[in-house]
Amino acid sequence: MRFLFKTDYDQDIRLAKHGGQRFWYGLLLLALLAAPWLVPEYWLAQLTFVLIYGIVGLGLMLLAGFTGLFSMGHAAFLGVGAYTQAALCGLGWPFPLALACAAALSAAAGLLVGLPALRVKGIYLGMATLSFGFIVEEVFARWESVTGGNAGKHVQAPDFFGWKADSAESFYFVCLVIAVASTLGILNLLRSPTGRAFVAIRDSEISAQSMGIHLARYKSLSFALSAALAGMGGALYAHKLQFISPDQFDILQSIDLLLMIVIGGLGSVHGAFLGALFLISMPQVIALSKDSLPDAIAQAPGLQGLVYGLVLIAFVLFEPMGLYGRWLKVRTWLQMFPFYRKGMFKRQKSFQKSDRLK
Repeated sequence: MRFLFKTDYDQDIRLAKHGGQRFWYGLLLLALLAAPWLVPEYWLAQLTFVLIYGIVGLGLMLLAGFTGLFSMGHAAFLGVGAYTQAALCGLGWPFPLALACAAALSAAAGLLVGLPALRVKGIYLGMATLSFGFIVEEVFARWESVTGGNAGKHVQAPDFFGWKADSAESFYFVCLVIAVASTLGILNLLRSPTGRAFVAIRDSEISAQSMGIHLARYKSLSFALSAALAGMGGALYAHKLQFISPDQFDILQSIDLLLMIVIGGLGSVHGAFLGALFLISMPQVIALSKDSLPDAIAQAPGLQGLVYGLVLIAFVLFEPMGLYGRWLKVRTWLQMFPFYRKGMFKRQKSFQKSDRLK
């Protein structure tokens, strides 16, 4: 009996549940490693942005998807990390040390926001984080001696104690290593007691508190970890663009980040990267489709915002679990074919509708 219990426990804590997952994740990693030799430079740059936004999405997913705390000003943490990285690299700091400081300073900013926000939730928490985003954007614009103000600031290539990642391929591998390490860190965090406490708070704060979970401590920790990942993504974002300005971290950027995790699939690590893939690829799809649209529609200035809004409404109404939820249903259909029953997920939809009323 003791042996069986140990086996079940080991099965529960493994990152890969079975050999099929190890095979497909290994194949994906090999494809990502071979990408610089398989795709043109332009698409490699887009893939680099997917990795960067995926890192930021992991942090926002930890906060919103697993702890249930929505942030409408997450671009502020992205900007804190970007400007910290730019300032320290400009002083000659090596990339790893500057990245660690960018993550630490962003985490401190997240903790600052998280502490006053402990007494509010829902739309009031969104308003508090939105206000923080406006304040930070104004600081970026006014603190010209550090940020360069509205004129912007140039960012040097990453320097690893003498070796510079100044090519597209070398910087892609830097982003890939950090993205893989961040993903493994989040996966290990979520299966730890801390991660289970986050999920308990998301499901029911009263139940979590009755089980002895300190709400203030874990909410603050979630804000700090989420902001740290956003700061790391901001540091990479600054190096990739090599130029940053305050208007890159405004409310529209925060809405894009929130849109990314909602469409990717709230409450799933996969959803962070699926949402990042959507966020990077959708402008390309819209640009390619303009040739087949009437000129009155193709030349409309708000076409991209309109498409984003329609896609978001469609996902909220028909697929609340996002792209990852749709993939789960497709996978279930393939596994059960030809015994799949129509309406299998009807109970899930009815539960989600009732869950919105809480």
